[in-house]
Amino acid sequence: MTSHQTTQTMKPATAAKKLGVYLEATPAEFQEGVVSRTELNALQADPPQWLQDLRANGPHPRPVVAAKLGISIAGLARGGVTEALTTEQIEALKQESPEWLQKERATQADVRKEAVRIKERDAERAARTEDPRA
Repeated sequence: MTSHQTTQTMKPATAAKKLGVYLEATPAEFQEGVVSRTELNALQADPPQWLQDLRANGPHPRPVVAAKLGISIAGLARGGVTEALTTEQIEALKQESPEWLQKERATQADVRKEAVRIKERDAERAARTEDPRA
């Protein structure tokens, strides 16, 4: 009996998410087809010019916009940003530094500090569990 391996494919939306690009800004042939795992790996290893341009200039999907601004995706929504932004628009927002963005950055910094505190606490507990003499 021979084993027949099927090619793993994904929808364009999934591939765009994995590539970190905004689906609506990709070429029509990318949006209309399916992407195999092999094609995705090839796009990641040697990105074509359209992919390089999208990654550099946008428009960027919300997770990328949030990361570039140093805030959460929920923070974007609270700030009223619901659409994809270009790199230029993101830089303009950083320069303007509206009050909501400053607040969201502070919130994100607090979240990161708390995550570090919890990680250190858990590491300390684990160390005490491993060495009962401590």
